[in-house]
Amino acid sequence: MNFNKAEFYTSFGLFKQIPKSERPEIAFSGRSNVGKSSLINKILNRKSLARVSSMPGKTVTINFYSVDGVYFADLPGYGYAKVSQSEKKRWAGLVEGYLADDRNLQLVFQLVDFRHPPTADDIMMINFLIDREIPFVVVLTKADKLTKRERAARREALMNEIPCADQIHMIEFSAMNGEGAEEIREIISDVAEEWAE
Repeated sequence: MNFNKAEFYTSFGLFKQIPKSERPEIAFSGRSNVGKSSLINKILNRKSLARVSSMPGKTVTINFYSVDGVYFADLPGYGYAKVSQSEKKRWAGLVEGYLADDRNLQLVFQLVDFRHPPTADDIMMINFLIDREIPFVVVLTKADKLTKRERAARREALMNEIPCADQIHMIEFSAMNGEGAEEIREIISDVAEEWAE
């Protein structure tokens, strides 16, 4: 799969605007400021294809990127407190609508900040994916910010913090040094190949 062929495709702010999917889709989910845009840019070898912001709650649409016959769906970040109730409602309708729709959704990368225990919203999202039987991988972001000892402690804690943790594939990732990026690319390539067969 040629990750360098990526381009921004389109974005939607309301679920009813999203057309039916005719290609395999891979979604990226996580709380505001967990590093979704940084991850997408890293695996696509781009500086700013996905817009990165230090302001949480910046991505308020589902942004689609076209990558060699596959769509990447960058879902808006959840859990940002300073967003109005009506905005939260719109977000929920958009994301739940997308995830519950009959789409060619092959995989979700669920991002969780490695430095901290998963938030209540993270756990709700993981349970939603489990209940819906949507295949997913947990990506533990900002791994470079932890020492070896801190990582070991967080790994152990996650076994109790995440439901069914022992059955979930987890990848430690850093947008700074690229750790985990190749493994993510390999998973995406495998998914794309399976679809093509």
